[in-house]
Amino acid sequence: MLARIPVEDTIALVAAQPPTSNDPGGQKEDFGKSSPLGLLLLVLFFIAVFFLVRSMNKHLRNLPASFDEPDVKKDDTSKD
Repeated sequence: MLARIPVEDTIALVAAQPPTSNDPGGQKEDFGKSSPLGLLLLVLFFIAVFFLVRSMNKHLRNLPASFDEPDVKKDDTSKD
């Protein structure tokens, strides 16, 4: 059975200063602009993904078509 917790124990008070009119909230003049470093990282990411997919395809080609055990048939040609 769940125990009852008083409401006074569950309330948290948070003190925060209100934003001033001069504060843009972290959005200064360079906010949202990409840099050449970002383009370089993106190109390197796509190159890495290309080589990973290529390697995965090489490994998948080496797999057998089925992992089922082959049916072993006994030869009935030997008669005693």
